[in-house]
Amino acid sequence: MLLMLLVVGCGGKEEKPAEKKLDTVDVVLDWYPNAIHCFLYNAIEKGYFEEEGIKVNIHFPSNASDPMALPAAKKADIGIYYLHHLVMARANENIPITSIGAITQKPLNVIIALKENNIKRAKDLEGKTIGYSGGPLTEESLKAMVEFDGGDPSKVNVIDVGFELLTSMITKQVDATIGGLVNHEVPVMEEKGLPVDYFYCTEYGMPNYYEELFVANDDLIKERKDVYVRFLRAANKGFEDMINKPEESLDILLSKQEADQFPLSRNVETQSMNILLPIMKEEGVPFLHQDKKVWQENINWLYDHKIINKKISADEMFINLYEEM
Repeated sequence: MLLMLLVVGCGGKEEKPAEKKLDTVDVVLDWYPNAIHCFLYNAIEKGYFEEEGIKVNIHFPSNASDPMALPAAKKADIGIYYLHHLVMARANENIPITSIGAITQKPLNVIIALKENNIKRAKDLEGKTIGYSGGPLTEESLKAMVEFDGGDPSKVNVIDVGFELLTSMITKQVDATIGGLVNHEVPVMEEKGLPVDYFYCTEYGMPNYYEELFVANDDLIKERKDVYVRFLRAANKGFEDMINKPEESLDILLSKQEADQFPLSRNVETQSMNILLPIMKEEGVPFLHQDKKVWQENINWLYDHKIINKKISADEMFINLYEEM
């Protein structure tokens, strides 16, 4: 009897399953949460990262270079950064960082001017004042565009307005700006009742490029390859929800906004989403895909315009990590 009781007693206790330990992935955004990040917040909110055994921590940059500098220094796992600046960092400074996925297949950066200024093409910038955020890339891009369109770049006045691209246009400090995004600054201006004209650098000689990328440290890509692949797989699920459930995705985004620092307008983010979706995934091209030709054409352009001091191979710059598994 005693033996039976012991057996029954032992058999009646249910063992609790051990909690699965999640791999931590620290992601540095390019800016505060906005429509382009919907797929990440979908994947967090709906547990797609957790299903892949990952806990994602989102961080906002304190300065523009954080999304590259922190992963390069192994102080973060992934950053969201820009193709041209990534090439410049590797070619000129030998910074060990690689793109593991293209978030957009086309550029978002545009030259923007109030309609009343009648600036519709690069040559129209002659005799005008253009606001920008500084740096050799922006200055050379302006010069190359105006030259390509048959204009004289020496007749273009440029001033560094920092992050005040919108304010500088609204206050008539400048006639146009370069560096604003078609999915943010354009709908924001129009929501303020200020119609604008805009055009892309790629309409005037610059090759097509990926505006935003997932970037990671070279060593960590080798050491944590499986973690990165699982991260990208979950991100892909979040993007499918962004396509199929845009309103729900916006609800999730708006609940995660940094209202004190960067308040969001649903109207602006809806317009942004409509602009972004066909740019983030083109027909027949997988989400996050990168083409060697795009990378090499941009490396060549940067070298030809003396923005980088040596021509590097596209193979150094990217890996289609998710597709290779």
